[in-house]
Amino acid sequence: MTGFDPEIRTVQVMRYVTPLREGGSLPAIAEADDGFLYVLKFRGAGQGTKALIADFMGGEIARVAGFKVPEIVFANLDEAFGRTEPDEEIQDLLRASEGLNLGLHYLSGAITFDPAVTKLNSTIASRIVWLDAFLTNVDRTPKNTNMLTWHNELWLIDHGASLYFHHSWQNWKEQSEKPFVQIKDHVLLKQASELEKAGEELISVLTEDKIKAIVEAIPGDWLISNDNQETADEKREVYINFLTNRITHSAIFVKEANHARQSLI
Repeated sequence: MTGFDPEIRTVQVMRYVTPLREGGSLPAIAEADDGFLYVLKFRGAGQGTKALIADFMGGEIARVAGFKVPEIVFANLDEAFGRTEPDEEIQDLLRASEGLNLGLHYLSGAITFDPAVTKLNSTIASRIVWLDAFLTNVDRTPKNTNMLTWHNELWLIDHGASLYFHHSWQNWKEQSEKPFVQIKDHVLLKQASELEKAGEELISVLTEDKIKAIVEAIPGDWLISNDNQETADEKREVYINFLTNRITHSAIFVKEANHARQSLI
């Protein structure tokens, strides 16, 4: 065993500050009982806890892979929270989100990464492209890079569109071995000329023990749903098997990414 532990803190949400009207999920900036601000992702939003699971796992896997990711916390929302919220849509969202939600430390003053202004070297670009192909993350495109520059460093955010196999929850093994054709839209694909080398480096750190530790940290009630009869532990096992099998067959998605890149250069 590696002794790896994600050590995710749990905070109590104290104050709803402002909504971030991006997409349909209505994330918000909120203050917690530790005095810090967080970007709060709600379990009551459109894709429910599956988006929180993907965001959590994607963020923590990215952190293990050596990228900077804002601290992720579990943010508890009690039933009294939001009763005074005048916006009915937000009040409904808050009521549907009682319990544990997901928070990312708010990087005050961060600016959205602009590929037209900042060029990443091929090593970093290749590592990010490999990671997103591994996670099947469809949401790092020129339209929405989901990268920030903060204190002159690159930070990765918003992995909630990863692991899209779990929305149908069928044929996980087949899904884990598929190429990731959406990689053609990746904002950094053109610069990603070292995908094989990036894969070797990332595979060496994304061990089964570390993946298992991240999956084990997912709150149990996020894993329970009405769309199937599997237990939380059974679902954890699927996530672990999906990711470890995808690493085993990583040559498939690397080949697809290289093929897509050739059409751009």
